[in-house]
Amino acid sequence: MYQATSVVELRQYVQHWKDHEQSIAFIPTMGNLHDGHMSLIEKGQSLCDRSICSIFVNPMQFGPNEDWDHYPRSLAADIARLEAIGCDLAYMPTASELYPQGLDRISKVEVTDLTSDYEGAHRPGHFTGVATVVLKLFNIVKPDVSVFGKKDYQQYRVISKMVEDFNLDVQIIGQETTREPSGLATSSRNQYLDETQKEQAALIYRTLRDSAQRIETGTRDYAALEAEAIATLDGAGFRTDYFSVCNAQSLAPASADDRDLVILVTAALGDTRLLDNIEISLW
Repeated sequence: MYQATSVVELRQYVQHWKDHEQSIAFIPTMGNLHDGHMSLIEKGQSLCDRSICSIFVNPMQFGPNEDWDHYPRSLAADIARLEAIGCDLAYMPTASELYPQGLDRISKVEVTDLTSDYEGAHRPGHFTGVATVVLKLFNIVKPDVSVFGKKDYQQYRVISKMVEDFNLDVQIIGQETTREPSGLATSSRNQYLDETQKEQAALIYRTLRDSAQRIETGTRDYAALEAEAIATLDGAGFRTDYFSVCNAQSLAPASADDRDLVILVTAALGDTRLLDNIEISLW
């Protein structure tokens, strides 16, 4: 597997592959790779000739109460996993490489109509940091395809909207959430849970599935459904930030006429915030 830390190095590999008419799949990550990340790379490999995974803990998407310095980093293990899966190139830029003038002076990307609620409300500025760094990475890598996990559904929709709005020549693929046998969504945050908490955390997905089944069988009082789900989670020891039935495209609160829905949930267990969702089609 090739490795690159600079834009110049990365572009040399990319240009060589493009000169040989090879397609490129790109998977941006912040490292600390797990099975969910591997599924994104495998999806990219199934669609393109070459696969590139970036590892960059992006300081721009961390809020004032989020500790960038203590974000889990496991670079040696990450490289080993990427090599084992046959990834073609790991791109590992530094913050000074991507933000040479610092964060205060860089132009920023705002995807306004999808970022004011849910994680956008709880983590002000987060999606500005995500959209800005992903746009930079797309312009550096120039991939044909980029794969994003649907576990972070709002992020997936934000990136899809940015690509559409800016007419970027890259196809965004949403990959289904990888889950543990209990149903708990695979996440880097799961390492902060003890075994008892992991068992407890599986209630999030069970609650999502129960709510989805009730919608599929005719329930349309979404406010009551949301309140009941929050009571279930909070009664089990979670601190639920939101449990919201949304239009799957706009992420606006769902109406009775909507047919493509997603339920978004974030709930904290101890000090760990856990995100999950479930999509529902009523066609």
